Amino acid sequence: MYKHFFKRFFDFLIALIGFTMISPIFLIVAIALCFANQGKPFFFQARPGKNERIFRIIKFKTMNDKKDANGNLLSDAERLTPIGAFVRKTSLDEIPQLINVLKGDMAIIGPRPLLPQYLPLYSETQKRRHNVRPGITGWAQVNGRNAITWKRKFELDVDYVDNLSFLMDVKVFFSTFKKVFKSEGISADGHVTIEPFNGNN
Repeated sequence: MYKHFFKRFFDFLIALIGFTMISPIFLIVAIALCFANQGKPFFFQARPGKNERIFRIIKFKTMNDKKDANGNLLSDAERLTPIGAFVRKTSLDEIPQLINVLKGDMAIIGPRPLLPQYLPLYSETQKRRHNVRPGITGWAQVNGRNAITWKRKFELDVDYVDNLSFLMDVKVFFSTFKKVFKSEGISADGHVTIEPFNGNN
């Protein structure tokens, strides 16, 4: 009953209350990033959701679009702005995803939505992470975030799908605040975020 009805109800309610409460912070961050990113405070990208349905995720834009002499984007580390680094470290970049939750594309808790190009690389077991709505935070995020391997991340995602319950969501919800406060697992060693998934990680 929780998985098929109450979870969506709670997601919508929490997203609505949360977005209303933090709207002043949302506005301040949006204005700051507007100056840092040449008038582009938001980042939109296609992501696979429940049952691999593609939707557009909304995040705050933490990197600018600077390119080298050949017209290629600079590395993530070179494009990460100071305000963007702060927004990412404090997880404020996730705030706009509350809009995705209100729309029904995402949940508060669930496997993180990744890139569409990863879809053909998943094993049959790993694909099961798409049996539920993706989340702003999830079981993998409170157990290592970007500091764990892709293999371990997907194991945790599938474990969440198999054991989804109200109590598990409550545990992830409050554990997320602890992780954000300590700024744990934001990036993998040697990377600004995490290395791309190639099917063998």
